[in-house]
Amino acid sequence: MSFRPVGFRPAVLGVVFALACTLAPGAVTAQDAKPASGSTVAKPASAASAAPAGAQPAEGAAATAAVKPGDATAGQGKAAACGACHGMDGNSSDAQYPKLAGQHETYIVRQLENFKSGKRQNPIMSGMAAPLSEQDMHDIGAYFASKEALPGVADEALVAQGQKLFREGDTTRGIPACMACHSIDGRGNPGAGYAELTSQHAQYIQATLKAWHDGTTWGDDAKAKIMPGIAQKLDDKDMAAVATYIEGLHAAESTTPASK
Repeated sequence: MSFRPVGFRPAVLGVVFALACTLAPGAVTAQDAKPASGSTVAKPASAASAAPAGAQPAEGAAATAAVKPGDATAGQGKAAACGACHGMDGNSSDAQYPKLAGQHETYIVRQLENFKSGKRQNPIMSGMAAPLSEQDMHDIGAYFASKEALPGVADEALVAQGQKLFREGDTTRGIPACMACHSIDGRGNPGAGYAELTSQHAQYIQATLKAWHDGTTWGDDAKAKIMPGIAQKLDDKDMAAVATYIEGLHAAESTTPASK
């Protein structure tokens, strides 16, 4: 299969999807009650003394519920709230919100965990991620991973520069080729945790690169620091060019002749 920027032909832009959840109620810290003067309070028996000899301590519900690989069918219902921004099938119609269709399950889970922990800051997404369990995240990720991103259109005036940066980088400025991590067709690398970029909105890509350029990070581990370090070497035209090239990436139509 060969790949080419869609900017060289007409294409249909994607439709919408979002994530709108209510915030989980805040935790309330109970105050310790002081015993009345002169009264005695019996100390609770320890778990070790209360349990029969040789008995194993009971495991909590969280410990017994092992996280399973994501279930796309279960994820469809859990992702319904996402449709307002990201589109019901993961193809957002508003370019400020990223397309999630075709994105790797592991990558979606990682970002939801970052939103929930506060490592990645976004007031809307932090609220939506807060009530999600790890299994919810995997199911939602599996649902979006099962969808196909609709092709976008590249700006032909910028696509040549964008293609050069994406495929070759710029060694004179220490800029690596995007495809080294995200693959030549933009499909990414789920095993290594690198996102799929194919057909992503140029507006979203450009805004994200600009945020990284200006110091935003999506975590504190080594992997989270890769893109900010690269983006700081890009100028505004570089960002616009590589962003539009990415939006135009898509699988070319099959050239196999139709059977008669």
